[in-house]
Amino acid sequence: MDGWRTGGERHALKRVAQARRLRERSRYSLVLRTLFVLPLMLAASRASSAELPSAPFVVDEVAPGVFVHTGKLLPLDAAGHDDIASIGFVVGARCIAVIDTGGSPRIGRALRETITRHSRLPICYVINTHVHVDHVLGNAAFKNDKPTFVGHVGLVDAIARSRDYFVQHYAVDFDAPATSDQIVGPDKTVTTTLELDLGGRRLQLRAWPKAHTDCDLTVYVEDAQVLWTGDLLFRERIPALDGSVRGWLAVIDELSRMQANLVVPGHGAVTGDLPAALAPERRYLQTLVDGVREEIAAGKSIEDATAHVGNAEKANWRLWESAHARNVSRVYQELEWE
Repeated sequence: MDGWRTGGERHALKRVAQARRLRERSRYSLVLRTLFVLPLMLAASRASSAELPSAPFVVDEVAPGVFVHTGKLLPLDAAGHDDIASIGFVVGARCIAVIDTGGSPRIGRALRETITRHSRLPICYVINTHVHVDHVLGNAAFKNDKPTFVGHVGLVDAIARSRDYFVQHYAVDFDAPATSDQIVGPDKTVTTTLELDLGGRRLQLRAWPKAHTDCDLTVYVEDAQVLWTGDLLFRERIPALDGSVRGWLAVIDELSRMQANLVVPGHGAVTGDLPAALAPERRYLQTLVDGVREEIAAGKSIEDATAHVGNAEKANWRLWESAHARNVSRVYQELEWE
């Protein structure tokens, strides 16, 4: 029947459909924001991170002078949720580089104390792989060392956008009272690539296009061939999308061609097989793209897509409820006008 309509009528109908989708998306975004923030509010009702009993802070020397602390597999409303990311440090002949610092000053201090037990060398760099709170809030513990804080060129704006949100929703993870000046951003940024020399050991930093976030950075320890991916790689824990699904898939394809003896993901265990580690994440993200495109082509709403897309993947990931619905929503919003 559409062939009998004039061009103006078809254009008007298209605008009506677009308006309907925008209204649906607005209503659904409110629901998703509530679902995303609720666990953080529940976490705020628990004891602050600084008051939790101390547990041993374990690091593994995965290669000579390369130390990794693997974060816990916990939801955001669980005690200890400030210790869910893989963080660590690399020791050179001249100084030390820290790679991500954890989700609170408490975790940052635990990491710093561990560093001092392994080396008396100065900490010259603190590198953040992206903006998420579980990777950056520990930066404050290193301020007195006066290192150079390094991040993606987009991390400056990402930190600025996040300050009020972090203080409001993660207050229990700050030193009391929670203030935005505890959030430390980069004073040296990476636009494409940057080499850092620790003394006889070079780190190759690379800034990526919009993928997991809009400020993803990888760190490659050249002599040991150890690649720190940040949250461009999730293992076991369900990936969380805050950037571009199409961009992330493109980055995964490029990462899979890199040569690395060991890979430190943003979440999950260290691995020696980068392509195999990336494969489940790529499959999940591609499943979302394919499923959402089918829903859009069928004229389905964002609510319909979230109810149906990707559910066959549930058995493959932990903490599914913490991120999947939000991921589908973001993919829908990215693809609905392509």
